[in-house]
Amino acid sequence: MKTLQVDLGERSYPIYIGAGLLDRAECLTRHVPASRIAIVTNETVAPLYLAKLRAHVASFQPLEVILPDGEQYKTLEVLNRIFDALLAARCDRRTTLVALGGGVIGDMAGFAAACYQRGVPFIQVPTTLLGQVDSSVGGKTGVNHPLGKNMIGAFYQPRAVIIDTDTLKTLPDRELSAGLAEVIKYGLIRDPEFFTWLESNMDKLLARDTEALSFAIHRSCRNKAEVVAADERESGVRAILNLGHTFGHAIETGLGYGSWLHGEAIAAGMVMAADLSQRLRWLPAADVTRIEKLILRARLPVRAPGTLAPARFLELMAVDKKVMDGRLRLVLLKRLGEAVVTADYPRAQLEATLASRREAA
Repeated sequence: MKTLQVDLGERSYPIYIGAGLLDRAECLTRHVPASRIAIVTNETVAPLYLAKLRAHVASFQPLEVILPDGEQYKTLEVLNRIFDALLAARCDRRTTLVALGGGVIGDMAGFAAACYQRGVPFIQVPTTLLGQVDSSVGGKTGVNHPLGKNMIGAFYQPRAVIIDTDTLKTLPDRELSAGLAEVIKYGLIRDPEFFTWLESNMDKLLARDTEALSFAIHRSCRNKAEVVAADERESGVRAILNLGHTFGHAIETGLGYGSWLHGEAIAAGMVMAADLSQRLRWLPAADVTRIEKLILRARLPVRAPGTLAPARFLELMAVDKKVMDGRLRLVLLKRLGEAVVTADYPRAQLEATLASRREAA
C-alpha cells in the first residue's frame, strides 16, 4: 500500500492506494468518528463489492443506500433519496457516509454529507479509474442541472480516500478508457515526463497491467493533491485541472447526461483546447498531433459530436463555473506540461476550433 497526503491544514487527509484494500478494514474504520456508517453505492457496484465492505464494518450498523447507476441520475431528485434514507434511519451528525462507486456516487454522497445536518463525515472508496485518479480527491461534490454540469454543489473534503486497485478488474473497457482521459490530463497540464511515460505505457494500461495502473494512479493522485493543497477552492491554479472540461461539459449537457461518458467528453474537449492553443501559436502542431494520437490510443474520441453546431456549443459553454464578469475563461496549453486559464483569445479562433474539431454531421 502507498499513502499520499492532501495537505489542507486541519482538513488534511490520506489517500491509500493498493490492491485488496477493501479487505483491510482499518484503512476505513480508523477514520470513522462514531458508531454509525451509511454506505452509498449504486445498482452496478452493490452486487460486486457491497457485501465485502458490509462484512468489514458490521459493528458500525451500516445503513445501505443503493442508487440507480448513470450520469443521468446525478440529480437533486435522486440525491434526495440519500436524505430520505438517513432521516428514516434517524442518522445523527456523527454518522459517516461512505461513497462506494465511481465519480457520480462520490460526488452525490459527498454533497449529501456536506448538506445533511449541515455536515457529516464522509469517506471516498472509488471503484472506477476516473474516480480513483480525479473525482474522489479534492472535495468537489455536487449534482447536475439540465442547463449545466455540476452547477449545484459544494467544496467538502473527505476524511480519507481508499483506492483498492483490485476493483478495476471488474471495470468495463469503456469505463477504463474514460478514466484514462483524466490520467492524460495531468501530463498535459503540469507533468510532461508523465505524458511521455503514458506514450510508452498506454498499451500496458489498457491491458490492465497491475504495476502500470498503480503507477499511473499514484502519479495522478500526487499531481492532484499538490494542486488542491495550493488552491482548495479553485480561486487560482486549481482551475487548470479543468483542461478540456468547458468543451466536455458542453458535450455532456448538449447530448444529454449519460450519452457520452464524462471521460469521453473530456478527451474530445482536451483536443479542442489543444487546437485552440495551436491557433494562438502557443502549441506547435506536432504536439497537438502527439496529444491526439495518445487519446486515440486510449480508445477515446478526439472530435466533438457533429450534432452540436458551433452556435449551440457556444450557448452551452456560456453556462460554466469559470465564466467571470460575463467572459468565458478557458484552460489552454502554453506548452506540453504548462496550462493557463485565460479569457484572452479571439472569438473567431474559438469558433474556428468548434467548427473544425467536430465529427461530420
